[in-house]
Amino acid sequence: MADDFDMPKGELMRGKKGVVMGVANHQSIAWGISSQLAAQGAELAFMHLPGMERRVQPLAESLAAKVVVPADVTDDASMDAAFAAVEKAFGTIDFFVHSVAFANKDELKGSFVENTSRDSFLRAMDISVFSFVDCARRSARIMPNGGAIVCMTYLGSERAIPNYNTMGVAKAGLEAATRYAARDLGPAKIRVNAISAGAMRTLSLAGISGGRGMLAQGRAMSALKEDTSMEGVAGAALWLLSDLGRSTTGDVVHVDAGFHIMGVSDDAE
Repeated sequence: MADDFDMPKGELMRGKKGVVMGVANHQSIAWGISSQLAAQGAELAFMHLPGMERRVQPLAESLAAKVVVPADVTDDASMDAAFAAVEKAFGTIDFFVHSVAFANKDELKGSFVENTSRDSFLRAMDISVFSFVDCARRSARIMPNGGAIVCMTYLGSERAIPNYNTMGVAKAGLEAATRYAARDLGPAKIRVNAISAGAMRTLSLAGISGGRGMLAQGRAMSALKEDTSMEGVAGAALWLLSDLGRSTTGDVVHVDAGFHIMGVSDDAE
């Protein structure tokens, strides 16, 4: 387990098997969630973006992952192979974590209206939103006993955040997809939720113009006057993915030190 996170050990996920998609490095939110799930006894499989194996393999091995497989979310054959590998190793699964998003870096600055191109917009929606729908459908097929699915979003889905642009629109689509998936999969006892995490030091944030400012602003304007903690985000995921999360589905859970509840900065007084 990475030294960066203090994940308390326990038994909440003992006997449960599942997939985490989107670990990029030891600072990624998907890794923090993986560490918490493993600390609570879960058996993990990792799906990573093509070309990320050298980064992901050592992390996966440190948690004794059963499967580490590439998954190109834009390619059906790649997704077929990835889910086949999981099904071969586990048979069935109990949870799935989706932490994949993309928007053209050149369009994550300035004017959303002026800078957004058709091709980039469609690609962002394909990778950030449709991939979740696809993963939910595929996961449900190997969740015969019910289960839980979680995806990652951000407040830019609800409010216009400077430079978030296309990513914000895609996250809004992702949150809507969460609700529709929760409705459709509810009869199969599969819960579907999203976690809206505050700005954190991840590769995704590094791709946004003014990302460092988002961290400082998030801290200054939050109710708790502190950064969003990885432990807090991972703890929310544990709640939603474990049996503690029963009766919660179709929701967007904010874990951002209270940033989302604030209206006007104290500096405006």
